Amino acid sequence: MNSSNATKTLLLVTAAAIAVPSMAQTAPIGEPPAAADEGQDPSSAHTGLGDIVVTATRREQKLQDVPVAVTAVTAESLGRSGASDIRNLTQVVPGFFGGRAAGVFLPVIRGVGSNSVSVGDESNVATYVDGIYQGDPFSTWTDLVKVDRVEVLRGPQGTIFGRNATGGLINVITPDPRFDFSGLVSMRAASIETGGGDYNARGYVTGGLSDTIAADFAGIYRKSDNFVDDLVRGGKAGGYRVVNLRSKLMYESEGGDRIVLTGEFFDRRGSENVYQPYENNTAGRAFPGAILASEPWQLSADLRPRLITQRYSVALQTRFDLGDVNLETAGAYASNRTDQATDSDSSNILLATFVAPRIAADYYSQEVRLLSNSTGPLQWIAGVYAFHLSGDSHFILSSRTSPAQALLVRTFDPVLETTSYAGFAEATYEIFSGLFVTGGIRYTHEKRTFDQVLNGVTLFPETAEKSFNKVTYRGTLRYEVGQDTNVYVTYSTGFKSGVFNMTGASPLATEPESLKALEGGVKSDITPWLRANLALYYYDYKDLQVTARDPLGPGYILQNAANATLYGGELETTLVPTDYFRVNTAIAYSNAEYDDFPLAQIFIPRPEGGNIVTTADVSGNRLPRAPRWTFNVSPSLDLPVGSGTLNINGTLFHSSTVYFDFLNYVKQDPYTSINSEISWRTADEKLRFSLWVTNLSNEKIMQEARPGALGTDVRYELPRRIGAGLEVNF
Repeated sequence: MNSSNATKTLLLVTAAAIAVPSMAQTAPIGEPPAAADEGQDPSSAHTGLGDIVVTATRREQKLQDVPVAVTAVTAESLGRSGASDIRNLTQVVPGFFGGRAAGVFLPVIRGVGSNSVSVGDESNVATYVDGIYQGDPFSTWTDLVKVDRVEVLRGPQGTIFGRNATGGLINVITPDPRFDFSGLVSMRAASIETGGGDYNARGYVTGGLSDTIAADFAGIYRKSDNFVDDLVRGGKAGGYRVVNLRSKLMYESEGGDRIVLTGEFFDRRGSENVYQPYENNTAGRAFPGAILASEPWQLSADLRPRLITQRYSVALQTRFDLGDVNLETAGAYASNRTDQATDSDSSNILLATFVAPRIAADYYSQEVRLLSNSTGPLQWIAGVYAFHLSGDSHFILSSRTSPAQALLVRTFDPVLETTSYAGFAEATYEIFSGLFVTGGIRYTHEKRTFDQVLNGVTLFPETAEKSFNKVTYRGTLRYEVGQDTNVYVTYSTGFKSGVFNMTGASPLATEPESLKALEGGVKSDITPWLRANLALYYYDYKDLQVTARDPLGPGYILQNAANATLYGGELETTLVPTDYFRVNTAIAYSNAEYDDFPLAQIFIPRPEGGNIVTTADVSGNRLPRAPRWTFNVSPSLDLPVGSGTLNINGTLFHSSTVYFDFLNYVKQDPYTSINSEISWRTADEKLRFSLWVTNLSNEKIMQEARPGALGTDVRYELPRRIGAGLEVNF
């Protein structure tokens, strides 16, 4: 789709004002779905615009009353959009980009996001599962086994959520066990355009073990055959296999007190880290015998890619009713191990490799919260939070500029630790009927330590250490214009402490980055069949932490960019004119540019292949992975057929240009991706059959790009998949 057609399409979509991915109505911590208010317009409930309950404020609250930009996507909507994990939220959440680097999930929200693969360098978009922070970049890869919804909050989170996050947060909410026996079995299989198959089997069962104890078990097996042509060894690469097992054990007293113990095992292994030259740019092409990948989904490498991640985790959450207050606690432990090997010049000529047989992280967190439990005009929450991460790794970085040279082999054995404590409080007061004021504050103390061993030699005479202290805050006004309309304005701050570079040799940490955000919005049920939510924002973003490539080889360098100004907005609406038809669309505009970045690392292609590595002033350039425009349209039609219901739905997602480097040279041109599904379910909803397709037009969509001294390489999203599915509920 060219820019002219994209603009016309956008104007038509805006004029139609039909929007937003389906949102959830399932309460957290095992509660049944919230019913519509007794005073709700019956036509509203009839057409599907009932109240939507989210936990964006750490308590159950109607989405339309939450004075912050938040999108909550149901499991059903995720499945229909073709999303298999949270990275695919790109297609259904406005302002969101599901970034990735070296096997690490690196989300971007409104242009704010990190690109680091260093243990201890947490993303500035925080990922949570059931409110539990996923504290290691290699632990944020979350498969959607059995979920109620995924909530995405846009904007800095500097008050009530566990860790400070400058960009926003993602909270995957899974169901708690039920006392009534139920479950499901789901199977999906597909053919991949470039060869091979894709398979997905899920199962979930829950039930009561006694009058006060219930349990559940969820499991998933996913497998994608190798689909990338290996031009060197023959055959194919790029596939993966995932096993994810998760179980909860819940105790619930007659008075409603609740204790939930969760355990999870995650294992993902394959050769997904397949790269190929961007615009034929690799230093390997200059040497005899070079084999180059010239089309998407091809591989030329001197080693076979490898990516293995295994994780164990356990969490204990409690909630006690103490009368006028509730006491809630959340404690967790996780252990993550990753093993990966990647060719760093994307050719069969041995010039550079990145091999990490061990990337390890163990982390603990504990949070204690007190929440008001009264119906008066004042609602409040206060708590403390502690977090500790220990990480160590073993890296082997090999590089040279010519096959005639000896390889420069460097081994790194870093050890990093993060210890953080925080106290927070937030209160909302209804000044008079319909006018609410909210104030929140958080104090964070953080200490990071770093030791580095390079080629067997300890670099620092004593452990490098840096501490950070920061107060962040939020203030909000919300006014109920009417029963169905809220307007709000909020000013909030967030920060991310400085970090050490685990593949570096410097004992110095980066400076903290900080963000000040002004946001205003309107949330309105305009008619019983049309809901529209609009959010506008302005960010002052200081000391951005960015990742650059090591000029000597395949390693990475962390540094601070200067400053950036970001502004834009998102429009989300839901149109449900009948019981049988729904159209959802989300539109986002983002102006994300560097104000001043005078010494940015840039890569200029050499005629013979590879890049000149130098610095330049890129002030005024766009931030990486921050497209100016995105929108999606998702119609869904239900038709009575036989003894069941036929559903026809689709998701069209369009993005403008996405840049992947500071110079704005490496880019993904504007693209449009289409997913679609036709399904039939029985009247009792026990059986569901489906036929589906993802990436219908077989778009070549860049997932990741890596400019470096020896060239620039890219990895693509999956090609077209056509499949069928069967789901049995009991």
